[in-house]
Amino acid sequence: MKKTHYRTLWLSDIHLGNRDCKAEYLLSFLNNITVDTLYLVGDIVDMWQMTKQFRWPKTHNQVMHRLMQMGQEGTRVVYLPGNHDEPIQSYSGMAFGDIEIERQLVHTTAQGKRYLVLHGDQFDGEVTMGKFHAWIGDKGYDLLLFLNRECNRFRSWRKREYWSLAGYIKKHIKGANEAIARYREACCQRAAEMQLDGVICGHIHHPESSMEKGIHYINDGDWVENCSALGEDMEGNLSLIYYLEEMESTNNVTPIKAKASTSKAA
Repeated sequence: MKKTHYRTLWLSDIHLGNRDCKAEYLLSFLNNITVDTLYLVGDIVDMWQMTKQFRWPKTHNQVMHRLMQMGQEGTRVVYLPGNHDEPIQSYSGMAFGDIEIERQLVHTTAQGKRYLVLHGDQFDGEVTMGKFHAWIGDKGYDLLLFLNRECNRFRSWRKREYWSLAGYIKKHIKGANEAIARYREACCQRAAEMQLDGVICGHIHHPESSMEKGIHYINDGDWVENCSALGEDMEGNLSLIYYLEEMESTNNVTPIKAKASTSKAA
């Protein structure tokens, strides 16, 4: 089977070490592509969650190994740490083996368009409404992921494909939509100040491609709820990739598997 090739690929919010990480799907995706440049746009390893309770299933280790292997095979790999892998931010400007570490950078497409690339946690102060509301949002999100997990456990039992209940609920919560809009505006304002064509980010687990006052805003999504990425083809066209939708259209969706138990679940 011929592998799909990308000039550039953006992945963010994988959250390795978190029980809600869809490592099996990501591994299947990575094993069927080749990439010239791979941007890991933050929250690749969920260090926050792992400090609470260590969890590192076999599939998570396989994803990490595959990412490192891609660097060894000639892919340029750039890691832009976010808030959940914050300790890595202090190594910005350095390289670990075949992986470059940067807090943010500018990517130029094959069409000559320039995009700011960063995780997006830099704008948290402009988006949240204070510590209490942030705490409520965090607890609410944990509940959403729990409901998402239980829903898909039932769907798996019924031999149904994965579906993001969490994503569906978020789209219908007014406060969530307002926060997403503020985040989008903050990202685009930064890109406009830098006189760039657009911004590519992650952080909020909401894949999107839209124009905001002449600035192209792209959020590559996540591998907790949406199993999405952003790809650039050799002509410089940018498009969001929804892995599960693509696999479902070919009747080739990787089944939800029980993760190997290497430690107590988080």
